[in-house]
Amino acid sequence: MPLDAPTARPGLSPKGPPRADQALASDARFWDRLSTKYAASAVSDPQAWSRTIERTRERLLPADCVLELGCGTGSTALRLAGGVSDYLATDLSEDMIAIARAKLEAAPPGPLSFQVATAESIAPVPGGYDVVLGFNYLHLVRELSVTLSHIRALLRPGGLLITKTPCIGEMNILLRGVALPVMQILGKAPYVGTFREAQLTDAMRLAGFEILEREIHVARGTDHRPWLVARRV
Repeated sequence: MPLDAPTARPGLSPKGPPRADQALASDARFWDRLSTKYAASAVSDPQAWSRTIERTRERLLPADCVLELGCGTGSTALRLAGGVSDYLATDLSEDMIAIARAKLEAAPPGPLSFQVATAESIAPVPGGYDVVLGFNYLHLVRELSVTLSHIRALLRPGGLLITKTPCIGEMNILLRGVALPVMQILGKAPYVGTFREAQLTDAMRLAGFEILEREIHVARGTDHRPWLVARRV
């Protein structure tokens, strides 16, 4: 198969032009290659991650139907799923989802399931999801406005989008303008959007969301990764 040929994956049904399909397949292959290393790596800022988990859990209700996008190997899902009625965690990488499912087999029974999917391909549920979660996700999508529109369509009216993602545009210009492109050329970094926080929140508002809460959970360094709670309006 040619290297640029799109790869069929369960749960992924790209609806864009061939170039978009190829980009999706390329992104999936990158995360497949990284999955084992990713699963073994330590959380870079465990205090900030714990704070994000805690604040997100406070926003979840026992009757909620929750969708997580870009779940990786499932660590966050396994921490949050016990407090809701139903929790579907998704990722575009088959290998990431395989690792997540292996973790789930060792966990107590609960409302959690894993699926290979994206915001654009996931099937809606009757009445819509109560909450959509996306951690370290939105900066990795190719078309932010399109993805946000799909997320809005998946939510019930008044449903919540809770996200925490790096705003690459706030990074040092040498890192984002030189180091990152070189790493991408070498296959060491994925595609990333380079928006600033103001651009992210503007895109969310234009997609039909009202920003309810904003916090910075970083415990060390200057990583700009705002935790945002937005409501579908």
